[in-house]
Amino acid sequence: TNRLLAKKAKTICVAYEGMEKYFPKDKIVITGNPIRKDLTKINQKNKEAFDYFKIDPAKKVLLVIGGSLGARTINQAMMHQLNLLKTQENLEVIWQTGKIYFEHVSTYLKENPAAKVKYFDFITRMDLAFSVADLIISRAGAGTISELCIVGKPVILIPSPNVAEDHQTQNAMALVRKNAAEMIPDGNAKEQMIPRVIDLMKDESRLKQLSANIKKLGLPDSSERIVDEIYKLI
Repeated sequence: TNRLLAKKAKTICVAYEGMEKYFPKDKIVITGNPIRKDLTKINQKNKEAFDYFKIDPAKKVLLVIGGSLGARTINQAMMHQLNLLKTQENLEVIWQTGKIYFEHVSTYLKENPAAKVKYFDFITRMDLAFSVADLIISRAGAGTISELCIVGKPVILIPSPNVAEDHQTQNAMALVRKNAAEMIPDGNAKEQMIPRVIDLMKDESRLKQLSANIKKLGLPDSSERIVDEIYKLI
């Protein structure tokens, strides 16, 4: 759809560098993607967020998100190595399973209790979830990555393979090339995701490096930039 529309478009607003592989270079303007305004003002580690999720402020927090419907591979990887997570005394987990997988995950956790895991089909207060997170696991959709850049937290990206031209991998690589995120291919996530989480949580300097680098890529005024381009065309 984008390629068909690009033939008649005078300006193409994109979120990342390297889009000249897909669109005419002279039409491209890097504006970023519009994001929810509440994410530009998240209060880092605020008391409201810890109270909301009933989490100990002294603990490290892993936030696992796979979109509103969920991400099967991410959920499978979580269940596959949940016992490894249980051994981490200083770690708590906020896990958005997605509506499709909630019942399955819920049944699994009832049979394999994990007190440090808070799980939800959907998280309505993502601003609070981002606030408490020390590390995030996520898919790599364009809108999601734009939000993650604004939030500025370390992230492990698991690109979905079920998208046109594997564009989520391209999205993720745009960050990986700038040392602003880590990436695990979908096919390797089941075995590699949780061990990578554990290693990263112990590496404070790497977490700080990833956070600093991803923040540099954030474009909080994307909406204004896009409107400016529309005005120019008018």
